[in-house]
Amino acid sequence: MFNIALFGAGRIGQVHAVNIAAHKESRIYSVIDPNQSAAAELAEKYQAKVQDVESAMNDPQVHAVLIASATDTHADLIELAAKHNKAIFCEKPVHLDIDRVRHCLKVVEQQKVPLFIGFNRRYDPQFRQVKTLAQAGNIGKAESLLIISRDPSPPPAEYVRVSGGMFRDMTIHDFDMARFIIGEEPESIFAQGSNLVDPAIGQAGDIDTAFIVIKFPSGAMATIVNSRRSGYGYDQRLELHGEKGVLTATNIKENSVEQWDQAGCTAAKPEHFFLQRYSAAYAAEWQHFIDVLAGRASPECSGIDGERALYLADKALESMKSGKCVAL
Repeated sequence: MFNIALFGAGRIGQVHAVNIAAHKESRIYSVIDPNQSAAAELAEKYQAKVQDVESAMNDPQVHAVLIASATDTHADLIELAAKHNKAIFCEKPVHLDIDRVRHCLKVVEQQKVPLFIGFNRRYDPQFRQVKTLAQAGNIGKAESLLIISRDPSPPPAEYVRVSGGMFRDMTIHDFDMARFIIGEEPESIFAQGSNLVDPAIGQAGDIDTAFIVIKFPSGAMATIVNSRRSGYGYDQRLELHGEKGVLTATNIKENSVEQWDQAGCTAAKPEHFFLQRYSAAYAAEWQHFIDVLAGRASPECSGIDGERALYLADKALESMKSGKCVAL
């Protein structure tokens, strides 16, 4: 049984808490959050203790940490955990500054502890199957990838100001997915963006609508379509075209019932948001991390993957601002 110190008692911390507690090989040992009441409430729910950062890091009973706290705490907590020889699961991103990420990863490498970055979409059963079938050669050489990712509604402008912007906050998942599905390191990127959804987002210095084209050394290309608004639910689709066919992963709907009548067809909307759409992915990535702790696997999504995704986000922003294609 692996004892897990959970850093962060907010929304995403609660998602991970469910999977930690549900797994037969892990339990929530302690909860750490500056909001003491939130930490106490979550700890009580799972019969865990409340700790502060120092006590959790120094506790020999803590086998691993799961970092689901505020973004600006991630790199510091990763380094602390590494220096205390704890295995690390960290929600994306490692940090919003690429140099800080690289310094952090050097510390982890020096301490030789496992670090897993939670790009959960890699573990979505639908997207995973696309990757598996493509690797098996079902559609031959990959030629183009289309990723559509639209949130149901925009975040508050207050969040936008501290998020690092759309590319670092939202599109970063799609950058990782493009690398994961194609299996190559990109050679160039071109991005365009607009503020169409909420004027307050533009006033905060960000965009809410984007198209990005990424080219890979093989000649394959990936197009990412993003929007902060989707009036019909959480729009998450993927299409991989190859020399012998195409693989598609469509939206998961709230239910699979369709009503057909003289007026046409009525069907359910896509799942509401990421908590519903990616519930299986969160459980699967936790299973993988347990395999890492048990010595059955090495982290499939490492700190390097976190660094590469942030690098692409930075270069996409550079491309958008310059209006030019950026070599990588």
